[in-house]
Amino acid sequence: MSVQALGYIGIRTKSLADWSDYGTKLLGLQRVDKSASTLAFRMDDRKQRVIVDQDGGDGIGFFGWEVADGRALDALAGKLEAAGIKVAHGGALADERRVKDLIVLADPLGNRVEVFHGAETTAEPFRPGRSISGFRTGPLGMGHVVLNVERVDDVMPFYRDLLGFRLSDYYFKPFTAYFMHVNPRHHSLAFVQSGKNAVHHMMMELFSFDDVGQGYDLAQGKDDVAVTLGRHTSDYLTSFYSWTPSAFMVEYGWGGRMIDPDAWQAYERSEGPSMWGHDRGWLPAEQREAARRKTRELAESGYRKPVQVMEGNYARMDGVCPWWDSVKASAVG
Repeated sequence: MSVQALGYIGIRTKSLADWSDYGTKLLGLQRVDKSASTLAFRMDDRKQRVIVDQDGGDGIGFFGWEVADGRALDALAGKLEAAGIKVAHGGALADERRVKDLIVLADPLGNRVEVFHGAETTAEPFRPGRSISGFRTGPLGMGHVVLNVERVDDVMPFYRDLLGFRLSDYYFKPFTAYFMHVNPRHHSLAFVQSGKNAVHHMMMELFSFDDVGQGYDLAQGKDDVAVTLGRHTSDYLTSFYSWTPSAFMVEYGWGGRMIDPDAWQAYERSEGPSMWGHDRGWLPAEQREAARRKTRELAESGYRKPVQVMEGNYARMDGVCPWWDSVKASAVG
């Protein structure tokens, strides 16, 4: 009865035109529907993954979490109601979200949570808004979301004990953050304890590293970069962050690692959030310098992690090093 993946999100905006431009030309999403006040985007075989509502607001208006089937949805609804959570059944909203059925509730911070099953798919090929290789989704979901929270303890029991999220890891410096998983993606949800309640960012993972680099060039050209190119210590993702038209960030990355949810043991991470890069313009000056100092310390200690690649997404180089290759060649000759 636990959730399995992040299935869709609903974004609030003041301008559909800004999101149409940002979603297609930078992120590479495919725009599929537009009305006077809404937009919808595809990123894979699902009929929609991102819904944008021009309601004059900012941030993310709802989070769509997926469960396996109708039985799992009914069981989760019963569990939530038994815990005193008010649950509404979707009815006609399911058609709008292009799913078989859903329930609607609020987390302890008032964020709108929608849990669904049976997302509609299409046989029509995904046609990206710009030339990219595509997004890594499937059973891993559409990516992850990170929430600013005043206190982690206010939300952790809800997502862990009721929705079934499991702790991946956490750290306390240069800021406090907790990372949660529901599938082999290292985290589908995370909390940054920042003293406020708001959306921090969402992440989209690309198939090709070059898609990320080219996106970085585009974001720099528009002065949209919020966090510079870098690599995380948690999921090993190489990424940058850009500001959306809705006052939160999108992390655009490649090479996220997989974990075994059944064997994974949560632990405190002391190495900080990033191996290198990721200069965070959103951080207060003191914490920003602390994060920079931590990456310098990792560089001095030689901290490295293997690059995460999928079969068919790399070419293997011959040999180990030029010197050893020459020694072997001489021996054979």
